[in-house]
Formats: sequence, C-alpha cells, structure tokens
Amino acid sequence: MNTPNPPDFASQGSSNLRNDTYTPLPLGSILPQGWLLGQLRIQADGLSGHLDEFWPSVAQSGWIGGDSDGWERGPYWLDGLVPLAILLDDDKLIKKATKWLDYIISHQDEEGWLGPRGSAAIGSGRTDLDPWPIFVVLKAMTQWQEATGDTRIVPSMQRALRRIDTLLDEHPLTEWAAMRWQDLAVSLKWLYVRTGEEWLLDLWRKVEAQGYDWPTHFAGFKYTEKQPEWKLENHVVNHAMALKEPATRISSDADGAEMAKRWMAILDEFHGQASGVFSGDESLAGRNPTQGTELCSVVEYMYSLEVLISTFGDAIFGDRLEQIAYNALPATFTPNMWAHQYDQQANQVLVTDAPRPWTNNDNTANLFGLEPHFGCCTANMHQGWPKLAASLWMQTEDGGLAAIAYAPCTVNTTCGGHHVSLTEETDYPFRDTIKITLKTDGPVQFSLSLRIPAWAKTATVQIGDEPAVSAAASQFHRIDRIWTTGDTIVLSLPATIELETRYQGAVTVKRGPLVFALKIEEEFTHLRGELPHADWEVRPKSPWNYGLAISGDSTEEQIEVSTAEVGDTPFGAENPPITLTVPARLIPGWGLENNVAAEIPGGENASETLEYVTLAPYGCTHLRITEFPRV
Repeated sequence: MNTPNPPDFASQGSSNLRNDTYTPLPLGSILPQGWLLGQLRIQADGLSGHLDEFWPSVAQSGWIGGDSDGWERGPYWLDGLVPLAILLDDDKLIKKATKWLDYIISHQDEEGWLGPRGSAAIGSGRTDLDPWPIFVVLKAMTQWQEATGDTRIVPSMQRALRRIDTLLDEHPLTEWAAMRWQDLAVSLKWLYVRTGEEWLLDLWRKVEAQGYDWPTHFAGFKYTEKQPEWKLENHVVNHAMALKEPATRISSDADGAEMAKRWMAILDEFHGQASGVFSGDESLAGRNPTQGTELCSVVEYMYSLEVLISTFGDAIFGDRLEQIAYNALPATFTPNMWAHQYDQQANQVLVTDAPRPWTNNDNTANLFGLEPHFGCCTANMHQGWPKLAASLWMQTEDGGLAAIAYAPCTVNTTCGGHHVSLTEETDYPFRDTIKITLKTDGPVQFSLSLRIPAWAKTATVQIGDEPAVSAAASQFHRIDRIWTTGDTIVLSLPATIELETRYQGAVTVKRGPLVFALKIEEEFTHLRGELPHADWEVRPKSPWNYGLAISGDSTEEQIEVSTAEVGDTPFGAENPPITLTVPARLIPGWGLENNVAAEIPGGENASETLEYVTLAPYGCTHLRITEFPRV
C-alpha cells in the first residue's frame, strides 16, 4: 500500500480542542523490521490470522451475517487485524479485513446503525441496541481509513454517530458502554479534527457526562484489597481502559497527565504486579504474585498508554508501555501465538485445569489454549503488538518526530515539506544501543525527540562523528537541526541491574525495560482440542522454590549477564537473547497451596547450599518465579 503522509487539519475545527503533544502517524507510516517484524509474522501465522477460519465467534459472527456472536468479539478481532494486515502488507490479511469492512459498511441500516441489533447485539441490560461494540468497530474503521484512504469511512462514521447521538437521548449509556466511553471519545476526536463539525463536540460532551465517573472513583478509591465478587466497578479490564480517560475528556483538566499518573500509582500500590500491569482475575485481586492478570487488561493498558503519551507527551507513559509490551504481553502466549492464557501470574509454577484462588475465574483460566475460561481475550489479544509497532514514532507539534518506544522499524513521512525516511536498527530491549539513519529528498530542518527512560541514568546521544552528549533520564532529548541523507544518531541506553522490593518483602530483578524470572524447565502436555489451536497444561521439570542469595544493594558484581543471538522467536523459552546468572538457595518448605505457589516465605529456612540459577526475561517464560524471597 502507499505510505500515507500526516494529514493537515489546520483548516478544520481542531482549534476548539487542546493541542496534543504528539500526533500518531497514519497507519502504515511505520513498518516493523528485525525481531519485531518476525514477531508480527508469528502473530499472523497464529491465532490472529486464522480465527475467522474456524472459531465460531468470528467465523460465523453476526457482524458479517452469521448466527454467532454479534456483540464485541468480531469488532475486537478486527481492531487488531487491521493494523496487523497493514503493517505486514499481507494480501491475505488485507482481504480478510476488506471483507469485514465491506459487509459492515454496506449493511449499515437506513438510520445509521452499524452491526447487528436486537438480541444478537446485546451484552448488557439494554433492550434493543447496545452501542459498546460500535465503539470498537469505529477504532478499526479509523485505522483502515488512514492506511487506505477509503472514502466510505467518514460518511459511515458520521451516520453511525448521528444514530448513537439520538439513541443516547432515549437510552443514556449504561453498563459496559458507560464504563468504556473513552473508546468512543477517541473516534469522536479523530472525526472532528477531520471535519470540524461542531455537533461531534456536543456528542462528545454528552458521552462524557453519561459515562462512569472515573475521577470520583479514583479520588475515593475503595477497592484496596482483593475483591470478593465481580462487578463493573472493580473489573480489571474496565480499569485498564479507564486509564486513558484524562486524555479523552473534552473538558480536560490542566493536570490530566498528573491525574493519569495518580491513577496508575493507585493501581500499582494496591494491585501492582512486577510486569507493569495490575492484577485482576476478572476483579481487582491485590498484589500477591499468584493472582492472575487478564490478557484483555494487558493489551488495553498498552492502548491507554499509547493514547496518554500522544496527548500529554510524558516519558513515564512510554516507560510503562515498554515494560508491559516486553514482559506481560509475550508471557501470556506460546511462542507460536497459537495459544494464550486468560490469566497470567507473576509467580506461575503450574499451568493446569485445576481450582485456584481466583476471584471469579474457572479452573481453565491459566491454561495456554484457544479459549481458556472465556473468549473475550481470544478476540481482543490481537491489538497488542500491531498497535505498539504503529506507535513507535509520532509527530511533534512543530512537525518533527518523537520516539515513543524503541524497536526495529522504518518510518516514512513528511517533515518540513520534505520526504523523510528513518531507519531504526536495534535489538532493544535485549540490547542497549539504537542506531537511527535518515534519508531525505534534500536538506531539511526538523526536530527529533528521543525518549530517555527513567532507568537510563547514563544515556548518551551521538550524531555522526560528533562527540556523544549526555541525555537526561525521564524526558525527551530534543535535537533540532538541518538533516541530510546519511545522517546517523546512536542512542546508548546502558541498563543496570536493579532489585525492586515487592509483595511481603520479596524482590524482583530488573534490567532496563526487562523484568527477569526464574527459568524453569517446562513440560507441555496437550490437554484437549485440535492442533494447532489446542489447550495445553505446563508442569515444572526443575525446582522452582528458590530464594535469591544477593547480599546488600550492590548487585552488578553478584549477577552475571549473558547474551545470545536475538533469533526468529525472541520471546521463546529455549534460547533467550539475554539471561542472568544469580546466586540462590532452595527453600525446601516452600511448596504448592491450592495449585499455586504458597505465600512467599522468609529466608530463614533456606538450604545452606549455594547454587547459581538462570533468570530469563519474563516474556520468555511460561512457568516462572518473578517475586523471590531474599535469603
């Protein structure tokens, strides 16, 4: 497909909105390379590229005239399929997306409603029409329009939003739609900056007023412990989606970025997990590392962070985006992405069909499979990697470029009226160096802003043969100059090993954006289902009950770092690209309780025998200890 250029909306009504710090580039401007391209190819060859061939909720979806699910599952899948197809320029996937969008648009009814109606579309208490799934479809449509220029999208969205506008006068937002109104606000803003139609702002205000009051929810946060029963107000995915609300309020407070950071800090304090997400086996579930985290919350948290950093430009959102993307996201899949978990655990030593101390979920929730526990994650998991790839770089307010997160890619766009191509070569997050090479159609002045993570205390930036200069952590390092073809930038982000104190005094080992976990020898057992989309149990074949024997705070000389090739499956368990060798002692009395690792013990009963164990990146493990006793 042709590479789109950033649209010019200066003539539209966007002056009525606050100026975002960064503007996402149109889908297709950024293309994955290196290990990231391989990861997206794996995804396309797995469940993401084939669900519509065999899984009834998508293959016979009510959204394409079938008799199966007509609610959120088809839209969820489409919201990930569209960017995956475009980023890979995959004809087969593009045809699949085209089929869906052609049907949805051509079957829009005369009142403007998109998708099924009546009982086939109901996921809440609404008696006829539920707008929530349309929120998701609109996101897919906006991405498709950016990549293809499809002239049907804007008129179709206008008609659909007019219908939702009248519907909300009769039936205000309720249940899922009220909790997740931010997803509609994203599309309202997208359409407004392209059309300048004031009624869209009125609808936006209406939606915000009818939506759940998340600022009050967090101001008086009362879900400070594991929740005994499920309800919308304590649902983990609703919280992950809500985190972007400060960026989607038309009546945004001046401290929107600080508001979002406060909300994140609250969830970290009471439910935070080492991988950067918060717990929730349906309901918020506390800080115990054996509590699960639902896959839907992982990808939705990532999307919220992508919206937040675009709006506010705060580097902390990029830090957390990388932490989740390079740890929690890959950990919840098998390496071939034909199976996923509903719930992942930071301390996960047994994956079986058996009861666990979940809040609501059933015995299958931590299996690797097609549809463990419930099918929402089977439908929604697909947006994680593609939307990360599409968000690696964004446009600055002055027409330059900003690096939001780091991974190998190319960028093709326009800066200062000139075509600019940027190639980012790196094995980050497994390595510490990023090389950026520019091509232009002539000398052109624009700014490059490079995000420097909070952990990168000694970061440097070197342009060509010029001396390297220091770059301050926790902010964007801005370079404004005239660029010509062949100019290079080398960004060095030296990562040091850090110990993070966690639940009940346990410690987690981190290096840069990567969280490390005990590399446990694993045995996969085919439990049921048709290969390759089958259900799997995983059992340990090596001890897991270790405490770390690290003395004091000086860790560098006590931990050995080893590297290996970043291969075609960088998040595979067999040959991780980076490992740590750490002194440890067995704790014989630390065993299973209710099919999970028992409460984290003290170190007083540890073996006297010192051993050296291997820690691998969290995302390379299926069984793991991530929060260790310290002995």
